[in-house]
Amino acid sequence: MVAVLEFADVTVRRGGATLLDSVDWTVEEDERWVVLGPNGAGKTTLLQVASAQIHPTEGIAGLLDEVLGAVDVFDLRPRIGLTSAAVAERIPRDERVRDVVVSASYGVVGRWREAYDELDHGRAEALLSEIGVGRLADRTFGTLSEGERKRVQIARALMTDPELLLLDEPAAGLDLGGREDLVATLTVLAADPDSPATVLVSHHVEEIPPGFTHALLLREGAVVAAGPLEEVVTESALGETFGMSLQVSHDRGRWTARRRVGRHSN
Repeated sequence: MVAVLEFADVTVRRGGATLLDSVDWTVEEDERWVVLGPNGAGKTTLLQVASAQIHPTEGIAGLLDEVLGAVDVFDLRPRIGLTSAAVAERIPRDERVRDVVVSASYGVVGRWREAYDELDHGRAEALLSEIGVGRLADRTFGTLSEGERKRVQIARALMTDPELLLLDEPAAGLDLGGREDLVATLTVLAADPDSPATVLVSHHVEEIPPGFTHALLLREGAVVAAGPLEEVVTESALGETFGMSLQVSHDRGRWTARRRVGRHSN
């Protein structure tokens, strides 16, 4: 398989703080990764490098057969689908949902004077239907629930047929029903062999969709563990990552974790 992302000794420093510390990481085109870690672990910084939004201070970040620092990022970014709170904040609340999606073709947020053809509009509507929100195409973004907005953003991220899909805490702020709807949507995407390599950032193992294949655990900017999901999402590795003794279970493709209560818990 072909690697779509290769980090070698990637370090990011800002001021006196080290946000990422010598990260080695490879994502291949058929893999679906979850990145887990506590607040301040460096997860969002990791995705900023992976989406060509920032450059590493040290090390080499290879993206889609290019190297950050040796390629025009404006050529690279359209090949990467990204959802994040920062992107969501830029979407005008009075924008129609179909326009939120189709405008990704030009890499812009908010329709202006761009011209789109029938193929663009057809793809946008097909993606909305695929993600399960086709009925919302004529609604405005500001009238949607948080869960609906998250799924519209995923459709937007897929609009350019990206080679890498990055999802930065897509379940943040969702209630139980919204989270489960989102997990179901991501489960379908994970099972589709035509879907791009995917990286999902989360704080919670409960948000890992069935069909995801690998996990990266971060703590204080450094990698605790990385590899196949069943080998990485363990009580010892998660306990080290989150700084407490945890009880982890796996049932029918879903994971749960809770603090271990007892004499030997941290």
